[in-house]
Amino acid sequence: MRDTGQGDAGHGDAKAPGAGASGAPAPKPTLKAVAARAGVSTSTASLTFAGDPRVLPGTRARVLAAAAELGYAGPDPLARSLRRGRSRVVGVVVGDRLGYAFADPLAVVQLDALADEVGALGAGLLLIGGVEDDAARLAIVEQTPLDAVVFATCGGDDDPALDLLLRRRVPVVGIEGPYRAGVHLIDLDNRGATRAVGQHLAELGHTRVAVVALPWGPQRRSGWLEGTRRAERGYNDAWERLAGTEDVLRGDGAGPLPAWETATNSRQEGERAARALLCDARGELLPAARRPTAVVAQSDLLAVGVVTTARALGLRVPGELSVTGYDGVETPWLGADRLTTVHQPAAERGRAAGRMVAELLAGGLPEPIQLPVQLVIGTTTADAPLA
Repeated sequence: MRDTGQGDAGHGDAKAPGAGASGAPAPKPTLKAVAARAGVSTSTASLTFAGDPRVLPGTRARVLAAAAELGYAGPDPLARSLRRGRSRVVGVVVGDRLGYAFADPLAVVQLDALADEVGALGAGLLLIGGVEDDAARLAIVEQTPLDAVVFATCGGDDDPALDLLLRRRVPVVGIEGPYRAGVHLIDLDNRGATRAVGQHLAELGHTRVAVVALPWGPQRRSGWLEGTRRAERGYNDAWERLAGTEDVLRGDGAGPLPAWETATNSRQEGERAARALLCDARGELLPAARRPTAVVAQSDLLAVGVVTTARALGLRVPGELSVTGYDGVETPWLGADRLTTVHQPAAERGRAAGRMVAELLAGGLPEPIQLPVQLVIGTTTADAPLA
């Protein structure tokens, strides 16, 4: 038992501030003790700390003075929020290492807009990164008090974190996925958008087209997207963007378009993909007849990597190689050039997700949203070079 007496013999009252007679920390002051010191009920003291206008100014002053004397800082905000059924924390699953999310201009703009909407609710964001089967990631999802969760980067339909959240009955908002019952979606017409990209290239006369794909699944890898892996439906954004491109550019009876899968959305992965598409095994530039005349990259960062590598290899962009992207973010690495790309409303994605969270927490049932996308013609596409 903790000694609450006058102290050990031979030591008198000499003990550290805030310590009991045994040297152990003294019990933390409680709201009940504050109420007793101020001569009010515990409920009145609680209303004082809640800022309730019904508490008279004199009473409020007495309660706050008693709290200061006892060193009481106020009710535990987490305990108070849990009693109200709210943690004031909204989880954000980014589906990759957090460093990659902050290196992606689209993700940064989206998260900033989401944070503004969630902040207006008096809540904050908890970013949850890592690959899908990461035990630490799953432990956070399973154990952390969360008011809602937003899958901000096209979550996979089979993500075990989603199963945990749905089992816990945590409201879930998905931006471009996961496509599961119980997920409230903010979506894009990815397939229709890349059909427009394919049509643009077809009108320019391109018939040898290759694709640089976003990560296809949780087993992150760089390499040719083919065989059984390609036959499986990958992450929704990557699968739909490839399908839309092939809807237009894959001829009747022809094989699939050459596609290189990236391990993450970055310029470095775009550079690696470009060398795979444009060079032989020795790293030497392929003859013109064996190279694609256009590359459809599934993000602007990947497209930037393709453009810079093609130029480093001595190719003229767009004279000898046309390149398209997807996102519509700023691309300062290209100088005065502007990517031909699909523009999507990054900030509106975040704001829409935040509004959905607010509606869910208010007991509503938000309707799914499909945001508009638009093909924007830049300076990185031109007529296919003559054979």
